Amino acid sequence: MRRILHITMSDTFSGAENVACQIISMYRNDFDTEMLYCGIEGSKIRNALQERNIRFVPMKERSPGEVARVIRETKPTIIHAHDMKASFYVTLTCGNIPYVSHIHNNNVDSRGISVKSILYYCAARKAKHIFWVSKSAYEGYVFHDKFKKRSSILYNVIDTDDVYRKAAQDKKEYNYDIVYVGRLTYQKNPQRLVGVLAGIKKRYTGMKAAIVGTGDLEAETKQKRQELHAEECIDMLGYSGNPYKILKNAKILIMTSRWEGLPMCALEAMALGVPIVSTPTDGLKEIVEDGKTGYLSDEDNTLIIRCVDILEDEELYKRLHQKILEKASIILDTKSYKAALDKVYRQCK
Repeated sequence: MRRILHITMSDTFSGAENVACQIISMYRNDFDTEMLYCGIEGSKIRNALQERNIRFVPMKERSPGEVARVIRETKPTIIHAHDMKASFYVTLTCGNIPYVSHIHNNNVDSRGISVKSILYYCAARKAKHIFWVSKSAYEGYVFHDKFKKRSSILYNVIDTDDVYRKAAQDKKEYNYDIVYVGRLTYQKNPQRLVGVLAGIKKRYTGMKAAIVGTGDLEAETKQKRQELHAEECIDMLGYSGNPYKILKNAKILIMTSRWEGLPMCALEAMALGVPIVSTPTDGLKEIVEDGKTGYLSDEDNTLIIRCVDILEDEELYKRLHQKILEKASIILDTKSYKAALDKVYRQCK
């Protein structure tokens, strides 16, 4: 029996945490594998794990000492560390236990020489293997060429059937044209998001949008919405553990991120047939075909125009909808994803 401990440094539930849960769920029926989730104690992550019936091993704080305690108590045979800080702490505490590093972002503060890039360099030297969520995440790390032989690109996947099942569980009715799902943080640039949505409203007067998520910029996002007199057209719904029906009923998923890895919300939109309009960041450039499954632009006015085009032109929406479903059927291959994990786990001896 192999016991694999997934370690994050988060007390919330977002992209990387979702990926860890997806992996754990893939192995739920494997009799020879037990998987545990370790993260910072918090109600959001605890509730998300309870909903998914995943065993939670909480840490009181982000520290090597807490990581060491969890490792002693759980006695894993393999450690799967999600993102750079978790990988560094695991390097300090894992002893002879093999570990896999999984990088979920094209981290802006590790693209050049920095404390973070150097500390991760030390961590990566000990990793048995490094999964990068996109080609841009790999190439964006300043020392990536030093770890070429132990690295592979592992695009995120989701269980499409599970997404539709959870959408069906939501009995509420939603009537949003455009939806954003994600954290309200500097990376996601929510103030720009509100500006773009307000611009769409000026051109398409019936537009109704929803922002699903919370974060440290929530107050600033609400203030921006108020400054632009957009309270009536933009609903801020807060965090949702099941945003799938909200997304499924929309015509557009919108994103204005400064950088990304391969966002799970984009994959969920693909699975549901929702076209994506976004800034051209990292992994999104690898899954969104401009003009076929959505649109990419770094110009606010272009983002506004493309969204209005989709909302006004039903034939365009239907064409994008069909193409993104076809793309999803190719990309969201859970069997290949699990096979890539298995290959690496078998090497961890």
